[in-house]
Amino acid sequence: MEKSIESIWKDGFLTADELVAPKLNDLYNKKSGHIVDKFTRMFKVNLIMIVFGSFVLLGLSYMFGVPYLGIAMFILLNILAFINRKLMNGLLEIDKTANSFDYLKQFDGWMKEQISINERFARVLYPMIFISIFIGFWFGEIGGDMPGQVLLNEFITGHPELLLVFGIPWFFFLGGILLLSLLAYFGGKIYQWDLKIVYGRVLKKLEEILADMEELRG
Repeated sequence: MEKSIESIWKDGFLTADELVAPKLNDLYNKKSGHIVDKFTRMFKVNLIMIVFGSFVLLGLSYMFGVPYLGIAMFILLNILAFINRKLMNGLLEIDKTANSFDYLKQFDGWMKEQISINERFARVLYPMIFISIFIGFWFGEIGGDMPGQVLLNEFITGHPELLLVFGIPWFFFLGGILLLSLLAYFGGKIYQWDLKIVYGRVLKKLEEILADMEELRG
């Protein structure tokens, strides 16, 4: 009677930690290397696009008269790229000589660490993006009049009865604080959503392979 793939795998385990079913083990080695290589390529391309995008935004901001927005976004995006470039060093240090299961476990551990770091940074990044947009449109051209201040003065002049907080109508002030708080609170979830869009298929495949290998080792 022909053996099932599962029984071949289980027969191929000499110890709980060592895979020795040659053909299937080689298959999982190839799958492991493929998924890590694919993620590494995507990760590198994503970093390049972030840096490239920062220069594009900087140029467009000067073109449309909101240079402060471009400068702020340029700084934020390059900080994001720098953090993830440092994280990539850990990815490149994964032991490629390890068996496929340990190799993927190391990769999975690195993945969870970089997701955790980026999730925490996202809680700061998204509020800072909002502040950058506000600053860009408030200050306008470098050395010119401040459009935001002009509009605010006109609004206050037409509504002298308004309560001001730091020179700003109270509902604008509270609205800004509320929006920043929401962006900080949901920043991690926004990052998770973005992560699934870019790397969702790779992460799902990683989970499936690890689940299969852990079941066969059990």
